[in-house]
Amino acid sequence: MVLCVLAHLTQRCQSDSKKYVLRPLTLAFVVAFVGLSALTLSARQQTRPAGQTATPASGQEPHPKIAVQVNTVSVLASVRDKHGKLVPKLTKEDFALLEDGHPQVIDYFARETDLALRLGLLVDTSLSQRRVLDQERTASYSFLDHLLRPDKDLAFVLHFDRDVELLQDFTPSRPKLQAALQQLQTPSPQDYPDRSGRGGGGGPNGGDPQASPRNGRGAGRHRGGTALYDAIFLASDELMSKQQGRKALIILSDGVDRGSKETLTAAIESAQRADTLVYSILFKDDEGYGHYSPGMMGPHGPYGGGGGHHGGGRYPQEDRPDGKKILQQISKETGARLFEVSKKETVDKIYGEIEEELRNQYRLGYTPAKDSGPGYHKIQLTTKNKDLVVQARDGYYSK
Repeated sequence: MVLCVLAHLTQRCQSDSKKYVLRPLTLAFVVAFVGLSALTLSARQQTRPAGQTATPASGQEPHPKIAVQVNTVSVLASVRDKHGKLVPKLTKEDFALLEDGHPQVIDYFARETDLALRLGLLVDTSLSQRRVLDQERTASYSFLDHLLRPDKDLAFVLHFDRDVELLQDFTPSRPKLQAALQQLQTPSPQDYPDRSGRGGGGGPNGGDPQASPRNGRGAGRHRGGTALYDAIFLASDELMSKQQGRKALIILSDGVDRGSKETLTAAIESAQRADTLVYSILFKDDEGYGHYSPGMMGPHGPYGGGGGHHGGGRYPQEDRPDGKKILQQISKETGARLFEVSKKETVDKIYGEIEEELRNQYRLGYTPAKDSGPGYHKIQLTTKNKDLVVQARDGYYSK
């Protein structure tokens, strides 16, 4: 088009030199017009609509895209004063954070009062808990009813004795959670295994893994005793690991594990990997271990581990694990607390303390050094005020 305009003007000047004189100023204008048009045409050829990329010339490789993966470690923490009261109004500058002894820069800080909560109840339904189960059931429903916020929080209910069985998957429905709690029951004596190893559990399906309502999450683990470690492992690995937000398990048990496939270390690790707090409520009923009639057990006691010096199915005192120490270790290493039920410290009161703590937490995030490597890394979170005590997990596992 530009060339046509120039040719047209030149032709008119040549055909009628009297009327049309192409003065130097006009010529300069034409040359400038031609140059500007050429630049515009070149720019149009190089400009493409948003979303389109240039096609590389034949034989040329496209520029590689560089993806940068940033691994941020998140830590939930509660802070208490020397009187045990929660301290709710701290800032990022009040905290100091170490990983493997090296100071870290806190990149993210917030008070977690509104973030969605994912909660799991793990209820021990072994024979040792038969006298406190009704109390656990009533207090648990009251706790869930007060804590869960509609359209935001979810909870599940799981029981364990010889088996681990999911009674209710994640749901916001109070009626469904209440129905699951109503299903809690201790196994009857005939449910414990005979010499062939047959027997059921205390759930509504009698410990039958085929009937367990796990919705494809894997069969219930079917063993003698109290599968505490298996319950923590499965709840963390199969349920909590797939969730986002604040995550907490609450165990109601005497802390004595008998017959789990998983170890205590594996159970704690699974909770740490799932970024899940594990609160423990210790129901210790010494009478619950004994007073079985001879017809309630086989030749080696109800757990297959010896019936004690006087028969009756009691654990020999020297053979009984210290359930309190076990639960304390689980809770401490995952950043939570152990509570022990007593006449003064009722389960309702304990649930109230857990609820208050979950409503007054801090979340801190930092990016570890690139050379920190895979495996376990120890975390030490403190405040600059030495009179305050920080409750947070001891470490994390990097991939």
